[in-house]
Amino acid sequence: MTPDEVRRRVEEIGIIPAIRVSSSDDALFAAEAVSNGGIPIVEVTMTVPGALEVVAELARQHPQLIVGAGTVLDLETARRCLDAGARFLTSPGLDLSVVEFGRAEKLAVWPGVLTPSEVMAARKAGCELVKVFPCAQVGGPKYIHALMRPFPDIGFIASGGVTQTTAVEFILAGAAALGIGSELIPPESIEHRHPDRIRELARRFLGMVRTAREQLAEAEE
Repeated sequence: MTPDEVRRRVEEIGIIPAIRVSSSDDALFAAEAVSNGGIPIVEVTMTVPGALEVVAELARQHPQLIVGAGTVLDLETARRCLDAGARFLTSPGLDLSVVEFGRAEKLAVWPGVLTPSEVMAARKAGCELVKVFPCAQVGGPKYIHALMRPFPDIGFIASGGVTQTTAVEFILAGAAALGIGSELIPPESIEHRHPDRIRELARRFLGMVRTAREQLAEAEE
């Protein structure tokens, strides 16, 4: 898949599950549960022990799954993620060298931004999708809505504090996708190996995205 195809697929689904767990086995379990719940996307954060091996195994064993790497903090890690088979990279902040690397290697990179200046810098570097992090702590849906006004041509991933209570609000505010961690992949479900709970939450969040988008479509008619 090209970077544009990956981006369009993520925007279509509207959810990026962030896998941030304490072992590679936990990460593989979470990825399978999320995928079986109807979300063919996972972001394996580099804080997971053996994260690169997890990315490589998922990419090799599940070609239908869009596997990305999160918390990519430097260029060397970006290179290793690409070699492991990641189709997209995300980060908590803006590192233009990683963005430039992604463009050169035809790899989707969605950097973290928080301020309008960072959005402008990412836009200038060629980013069509950016991650607003930590989103809930700086105003949540209202902040996404505020950013949409001067930057209508950029897609925003709302990440950090997205919950079942706020998911619909974020989409209604204009978020192109939601980055969701423990609200979708609860630690207790990982610990006790309860895939049904993760699958249920995946379907629930997908339904919220769908409902919010239907409301937006009706409002535009």
